[in-house]
Amino acid sequence: MVDTISPGGGGDAVRQQAADWVLRLASGQATAADAEALHRWRDQSAAHRQAFAEAKLLWETLGSAATAVVSRTVPAGHALAPPMVAPRRVGRRAVLGGALAASVATMGYLGARPPFQLWPSFGELQADYRTAAGEQRNVALADDVSLVLNTRTSIGVESSAGAKIVELIAGEASFNARAGERTRLDVVAAGGHAMANMARFDMRRDGATVCVTCLDGTVDIGAHGRSLTLSAGHQATYDDSGLRGATAVDIAAVTAWQQGQLVFRHEPLTRVVAEVNRYRRGRIVLLNDKLGERDVVATFRLDRIDDAVEHLARAFNAQTRYLPGGVVVLS
Repeated sequence: MVDTISPGGGGDAVRQQAADWVLRLASGQATAADAEALHRWRDQSAAHRQAFAEAKLLWETLGSAATAVVSRTVPAGHALAPPMVAPRRVGRRAVLGGALAASVATMGYLGARPPFQLWPSFGELQADYRTAAGEQRNVALADDVSLVLNTRTSIGVESSAGAKIVELIAGEASFNARAGERTRLDVVAAGGHAMANMARFDMRRDGATVCVTCLDGTVDIGAHGRSLTLSAGHQATYDDSGLRGATAVDIAAVTAWQQGQLVFRHEPLTRVVAEVNRYRRGRIVLLNDKLGERDVVATFRLDRIDDAVEHLARAFNAQTRYLPGGVVVLS
């Protein structure tokens, strides 16, 4: 429980509470009620806001290694206790309908995508289904509509007459629609959507960028005033600049995560590191720009994802430094 501290007093206690808040938000277990409670806590005084900013900056600078550093501020015998608040679920319909826009605006620092994925965004806190780093999850929305959530993925689910509506808030999922004309699957993400009645497709969202890959059947995509139909083996991407045309892709590489693998075929090391970071707790930090341009051809097992660090270090003769919290520095 985070106690209430009167403004102007209890500086050490306020800093400890700020550390507790950062660790709670970084745990992946934070709720919408936690976000609202944090907002109230910060509003108590300038000292509260400053303490939280300092604790957040420490984590952003060091990544998960900050856990060990922050923990050293705890007095002997004091356990880091996450701030506990009464859970309160906010319906996805309200989020999809925009009814929470004012709340998000008042907590803008929570609404944006946090650096280093310090905590889930406000939208992710409202998700009906979420996965943590390295986790995958099967979800059956109906007898004829199912999906598989990949690592660090959040979705919201709604139903309407003749349609299943899924919001891909963050991450990646593989969808399987076998409803014929009875039910349409409509997946919305970042100002666009993908629709199908009889198809399998993969959809990935990285911020404002969305990539849709048709695995079987056909998928209709609409975004920013344009539309197209994808056939099996083709992929299309859209972002704030618009919807780009379809291109042929290697389906086996796109769906390798469903077979427990990551497959890279002539990818720059920078992208490989970013992808591996999605699946492991902690963070790989690449400090050498030239090294980041090196070409990678490799296959890694997701159940042994830490082997990727050693493999990449050996392949490119990179210096490695292991820090607490799963942080690895390559240079």
